[in-house]
Amino acid sequence: MPDLAGKGRFVTANLIDSLGNGLVLAFTVVFFVKTTSLSLAAVGAALTAGELLVLPVPLFIGRLLEKYGSRTVVAVGNWISMVGFIGFLFSHAAWQIVLWQFVVQLGSTAFWMGNNPLIVLVARGVERPRWFGFVRALRNVGVGFGGAASAVALSVGTAAGLRAVMVINVVTFAVAGWLVITFRGADTSEAAAAGPAQPKAAEPEQGAGKTTGRPSGGYRTVLKDTRYLRLVATNISFVFASRVIRVLLAVYAADNLDAGSWIVGVLLVLNTAMVALLQTLASRWIEARRPVTVLVLALLFNAAAFVVFGALLVLPGWAVIAGLLVAMVLYTVAEILSSPPTSELSVVMAPEHLRGRYLGVYQLSWSVGGALAPALLTALSEGGAALPWVFLTAISVLAVPLVIGLDRRPAATSEAASAGDVALSASGGSPDGG
Repeated sequence: MPDLAGKGRFVTANLIDSLGNGLVLAFTVVFFVKTTSLSLAAVGAALTAGELLVLPVPLFIGRLLEKYGSRTVVAVGNWISMVGFIGFLFSHAAWQIVLWQFVVQLGSTAFWMGNNPLIVLVARGVERPRWFGFVRALRNVGVGFGGAASAVALSVGTAAGLRAVMVINVVTFAVAGWLVITFRGADTSEAAAAGPAQPKAAEPEQGAGKTTGRPSGGYRTVLKDTRYLRLVATNISFVFASRVIRVLLAVYAADNLDAGSWIVGVLLVLNTAMVALLQTLASRWIEARRPVTVLVLALLFNAAAFVVFGALLVLPGWAVIAGLLVAMVLYTVAEILSSPPTSELSVVMAPEHLRGRYLGVYQLSWSVGGALAPALLTALSEGGAALPWVFLTAISVLAVPLVIGLDRRPAATSEAASAGDVALSASGGSPDGG
């Protein structure tokens, strides 16, 4: 575990956000079906439209992150989501669902774009991977408990009960925003005292167009930074992998393997339990190794998992259950290994004066990849049960060369990079930083 002394508000805010997301993910569709006269298809289309409208938003939030700092962006993100949940309570038409879903996703995007640089400020030197792993585990626990609470609300089945859950969500997100905005565990003096990250970790690279002072080049500079774009491309492979549980697993197990729907529940519990119990332990191991080494291992574990998933099509029935368990273990190990280094590199590889815009481009890998994955993976499934696994294996293997050398930087920029790492505190630690 990382040192949590003085970080209670930050940890609590992350837990509240995770609980809220667990509630919303599990019952938003049912909420609108129960509280409006719209059909299931209309509700699904409206929610999807609201999410699609958010796709270009990270580029705008990147500028706000540079101007106001990570703590302000995270807090305001929680409050924006709160406003969206209030809007949910009064939505009756499809256009209203589109509008408030956009607002909720806007707040969620702001929260996650600001949270990674805020973690860098909270962490002390080599504890960065441990903090990223801890927040990841916290999120899994929160989403799990949120989903369980949502299941209880759904069992009640009344519109009033669902509205009560949404009201609770509104209150908790309001509190989370307050906890972050009043959090003082990432002050400039503390971040500076913590010193730069471990030598093996990547430090901020001063890209082309860097000047002494205010930002120059904007998003044009980000698009010229091929090292950072390689990280973004690599993360897209992890984004597609992360959609396996939501998009492929249940249909594949039931329709192609005849394994029974019960095994999907077992696999989900296995995945959640492994992340919750092992993420912080793995982060202790990760922080002693180069981020690139860990990412290569994560990609190879993903590739191995997808090979096993695909191979189940030719195995006898008695071996399918064991194969699914083995594949899920490999898949979860990849998830545990990939999260801390990708989150850390997305922040520390970006030059301080353009960090918000760099994170905006990085967030696009999640937004665009998340939007494309369901359509592409289901289309591949229509062409053949093995095709999605072939595709996922291929992009995992092809991402390995992209990762090699990400944590190296030109010697000429070494001194400036180390200075930029400490200078991050000015951007995220105070509202007028950046």
